[in-house]
Amino acid sequence: MDIKNAKAQMRKGVLEMCVLAVIAERETYPPEIVERLRGTNLFIVEGTLYPLLIRLKNDGLVDYIWREGSQGPPRKYFNITDTGRQFLQELTDSWQELVESVAQTLYGAADEKPASKKSSAKKTPPALNIEPMPPSGE
Repeated sequence: MDIKNAKAQMRKGVLEMCVLAVIAERETYPPEIVERLRGTNLFIVEGTLYPLLIRLKNDGLVDYIWREGSQGPPRKYFNITDTGRQFLQELTDSWQELVESVAQTLYGAADEKPASKKSSAKKTPPALNIEPMPPSGE
């Protein structure tokens, strides 16, 4: 089995949730979304992002508005809809359940875990860590 492909498939599976989470933070346009996700191991390029944004728009999860830029042509800024916020919350809840289930599968029941893993297992995992990682060596 190809580990790179397996990792890519896992990342692809959470990409929609990550993009919605970025848009939920504030109104944004695609290059800002790409920049926000840069360094998170979610390798996204605009060629991947635009079809996803169109699908999210068609599903009523995001909307957009054209805004004039100080330089260049107008930009399409995306914002999350109420339906999108509800969907993101449901995805986040499912993500947390999945992370807990996978941890339980990998490490066993909480009673059987070593003390170091017990304490971290009882904490609710973050919904999503999409903060850029610092450059290596820092």
